[in-house]
Amino acid sequence: MQAATQLPQDSKEEQEKRLILREYRALLRALKQKIKKGDRSTLRRAFELAADAHKETRRKSGEPYILHPLAVAQIVVAEIGLGVTSAVCALLHDVVEDTELTLEDIGEGFGEQCARIIDGLTKISNVVDLKANTTIQAENFRKILLTLVDDPRVILIKLADRLHNMRTMDSMSRDKQLKISSETTYIYSPLAHRLGLYEIKSELEDLALKYTQPEVYMEISRGLKETKRERTRYINEFIKPLKEELEQAGFDFEIHGRPKAIHSIWEKMRTKHVSFEEVYDIFAIRIILNSPLEQEKSDCWKVYSIITNFYRPSTERLRDWISVPKGNGYEALHTTVMGPAGRWVEVQIRSRRMNEIAEKGLAAHWKYKEGATGPQAAQESKLDHFLRHIREILSNPETDTLDFLSDFKLEVFTEEIYLYTPKGELRVLPKGATALDFAFDVHSQLGARCIGAKVNHKLVPLSHVLKSGDQVEVITSAKQHPNEDWLSFVTTGKAKSRIKYYLKEEKRMIGEEGKAMLQRKLSHLGVELSPSNINELCLFFKVQSMLDLYYGVAVGAIDIRELKEHFEVIGDRLMPRSREGRADLKQGEEAPKPGLKPNKDTELIIFGESSDKIQYSIAKCCQPIPGDDVFGYVTTGEGLKIHRTDCPNAAQLLANFAHRIVRTKWAVNKELAFLSGLRITGLDDVGVVQKITSVISGELQMNMRSLSIDSKDGVFEGTIKVFVHDRNELDVLNHKLNELEGVMKVERLESIDE
Repeated sequence: MQAATQLPQDSKEEQEKRLILREYRALLRALKQKIKKGDRSTLRRAFELAADAHKETRRKSGEPYILHPLAVAQIVVAEIGLGVTSAVCALLHDVVEDTELTLEDIGEGFGEQCARIIDGLTKISNVVDLKANTTIQAENFRKILLTLVDDPRVILIKLADRLHNMRTMDSMSRDKQLKISSETTYIYSPLAHRLGLYEIKSELEDLALKYTQPEVYMEISRGLKETKRERTRYINEFIKPLKEELEQAGFDFEIHGRPKAIHSIWEKMRTKHVSFEEVYDIFAIRIILNSPLEQEKSDCWKVYSIITNFYRPSTERLRDWISVPKGNGYEALHTTVMGPAGRWVEVQIRSRRMNEIAEKGLAAHWKYKEGATGPQAAQESKLDHFLRHIREILSNPETDTLDFLSDFKLEVFTEEIYLYTPKGELRVLPKGATALDFAFDVHSQLGARCIGAKVNHKLVPLSHVLKSGDQVEVITSAKQHPNEDWLSFVTTGKAKSRIKYYLKEEKRMIGEEGKAMLQRKLSHLGVELSPSNINELCLFFKVQSMLDLYYGVAVGAIDIRELKEHFEVIGDRLMPRSREGRADLKQGEEAPKPGLKPNKDTELIIFGESSDKIQYSIAKCCQPIPGDDVFGYVTTGEGLKIHRTDCPNAAQLLANFAHRIVRTKWAVNKELAFLSGLRITGLDDVGVVQKITSVISGELQMNMRSLSIDSKDGVFEGTIKVFVHDRNELDVLNHKLNELEGVMKVERLESIDE
């Protein structure tokens, strides 16, 4: 009997062993071209060590944990293009954190290089911390970027780790899915983008959309499947004449069409306010040439000439990243042409080398680095410039990590412009950069002393927005000092961080005077300027830091003459007479509303019994209504704010303020009505307003707050604000309005203030 009952278990274990060995062999096959003498035994030792270390551990899905490091190693090798050392580190990336094995053990067994990489991975392994506050999250991001500067492989392996976690998130709880997805779009996809890993960046964004907005993801996926046959037919029709002409011209090439990423399509739908059917560039044509290095540029332009012989190009949408590659080394020629049936089609022209850099990003640079001259050497220097730029910002201890995080994100996703110094040196800045940004990019001291600039030999102010191709000469004065107004028009992270540093230095000098004044006052009351007393004063005067307190005292914004009225002295401590703050809060920490304690193990029912005890409000930025997927965010003084998970601010809140997030769902309640709105567009006609109001007030008997319609050149656009009980009612209204004759499009307002 015992043998009979044991058989299924043995069978399952054997199946798992076979699966693990199959994945290990797949890794060996992926490394086939890169394995040298002795590498196979090193890899085997790493695999056996990881398998033994994780033998008792399983993932949330129930599968053996060792399958995760094996999958990460495969991504690192097959999708990013790294070699044996990185594969070994990927296999061992969780061993030091999860077992008693030390970095010294790793160093002895696999070399100091592996130990350093795994040390870097261990340091940033706690970025996904559901309890971490904003500052900790930002500090973790700082650590990530520091490891990027030290050894970029740390970041590349971390991206592979995140990609596999995103691919296997189905078994996780909803709040973890939201948290990890938001953090991915907020931190990891911008990093993948900046490092040139476009395929990985697109997949991370698609998977994040799948979990944050599953309905949108499914709708676009379904649309892509339904239009696949028609799309394939159109691509073949578009490609046919080009293929024949390129073959006649003697080019060795590949040409194919591929659909755009789901997230990219969604962004276009959202920003352009169009439906899936109205997104014209759902796919792109890619031409990859097998050209020798010295002929790449000329061959790409010859292919461009052939394409424009058949199809008329849009001159505004020509992107020449061959003459001047992107900051991450990306090279290609992009054009948009008018194809058959009046459809715009994007065409990307690359060489084989350019394509590998486009797909493998930073990793591909190492392959081409040795002996590189000309364009490749320039690409490498551009990448080095980017790493140096990060090092400069991070080396400033005064840089506010939260500001740096948002500035870094802004810079990596912004289109680049190319500028020249008076001596002809090329500098790359984000689009929208000003003359002052340029000055700080050249040197921090040059920026701090900048009083103006000459752009193309014409005098311009500091705030002048530069255009690609401008030649900029910075004008300085020894009497100039940074001021707070500068922050309103600079765009680069370097400029902002240095201005804030200079302003903080000035504020600190003034603050010293305020500190002395406060010290004298407290001494008169018989207490010291201790950390606990400073904390009490910061809470009472509602300032964020000790420096703000001292500065406020010095400039007279904080009146300390009446401290005795507001505080009493108990022993050696100041205690507020009317206590609004909480003494157990750390300096600068905000106090949540009484009775509201975020806890990842609880779920708040909005508009149920618990809502009577908690102050809540609907976030104006996304105006959620019952039926929307929502979460709660604990604010200061305003209680709980309810946001939609697809709110424009959701990614930032979920990624950075996890300690303030409360899982939230709606209770069934048909008595309460919520303000929501629709944007409606159509052909202007007599009686259009009557038709709309007839549906709202007559047919559906909804309570309408406002209706605003404006028409121009035969087209009207309007906004309707109505009170609904839930999302279903809003969807019914949307459907009814869409059925009206002349109505072209109806979509929900992001915010009622629109």
